[in-house]
Amino acid sequence: MKEALLYQKLDEGMVRCALCAHRCTVKPGRRAICAVRENRDGVLYSLVYGRLIAANVDPIEKKPLFHFLPGSTAFSIATVGCNFHCLFCQNSDISQAPREGRWRAAEREVPPEQVVSLALRYRSRSIAYTYTEPTVFFEYARDVGVLARREGLKNIFVTNGYMTPEALEAMADWLDAANVDLKSGSDEFYRKVVGGRLAPVKESIRLMYKMHIWVEVTTLLIPDRNDDPEELAQIAAFLADLDPDIPWHISRFIPHYRMLDAHITPAETIHRAVKIGQEAGLRYVYAGNLPGDPHENTFCPSCKEQVIERIGYSTRVRLTKGKCSRCGQEIAGVMD
Repeated sequence: MKEALLYQKLDEGMVRCALCAHRCTVKPGRRAICAVRENRDGVLYSLVYGRLIAANVDPIEKKPLFHFLPGSTAFSIATVGCNFHCLFCQNSDISQAPREGRWRAAEREVPPEQVVSLALRYRSRSIAYTYTEPTVFFEYARDVGVLARREGLKNIFVTNGYMTPEALEAMADWLDAANVDLKSGSDEFYRKVVGGRLAPVKESIRLMYKMHIWVEVTTLLIPDRNDDPEELAQIAAFLADLDPDIPWHISRFIPHYRMLDAHITPAETIHRAVKIGQEAGLRYVYAGNLPGDPHENTFCPSCKEQVIERIGYSTRVRLTKGKCSRCGQEIAGVMD
């Protein structure tokens, strides 16, 4: 255990966590919504500090990040726990494990120094905090991230974006990039299917952008749940208004967890959403979970030359110092 950061002590031994937008008030002996932060005698503790449930070397495109060090690998880590309970969660076996009482046996004690050492050993250029929601293991991620920066590594959050502004401010010195799941344009969807609210996620995206953290956004399209064209147009307009260079990944849904009754997303639904994004002015809109689809590639927004080709997780970059080799147009992102 490690004492948590970003919380306030209240009367009668209660505490209020300020890590995520739930801002849980936690009674003594109880846990926050994430189930990995516990009030013990008026002190809030992280129960997952240094306790890895997953560690892998991944292509950075798997995050997905298409405009941040393309073709490189990210040493990817996670602890158990999440501040959402998405009915369609693709990693529910670890994200929801604390709620279901089945998480201790599979964990490994890995101090921050060892994480950085492993990332360097496997020649990764970054460390990704992913698979579950990294906000809930913030203290661990911070200690790893600060050490990683010293060794020249980049830090990446793959996140639901439900952190507080205070948490983001505390990440400013070490977080380089994020892929944020913007799960829907509907607050009702967030409340009923995810267990949260839409507004804090959009605010996190705004703040990350203002803080010069490289941001890409992913929306998983679930048939008849969050694929309404008007809602997708609202998401596209929100991103384009912030910056038309923000990449938007629109991913195909495959039934998982407690949403096994839903259908796999038709390819034409993904393509329709891609078109909506492009018509809103977004320069980089991608189809996800459609292997071999041409919308997985990056094209120059000026001359339309294909500048990054992706086949699965194999990437071929045709850029000259981050610019289109044909017309010289700069391609948004961190390319080298």
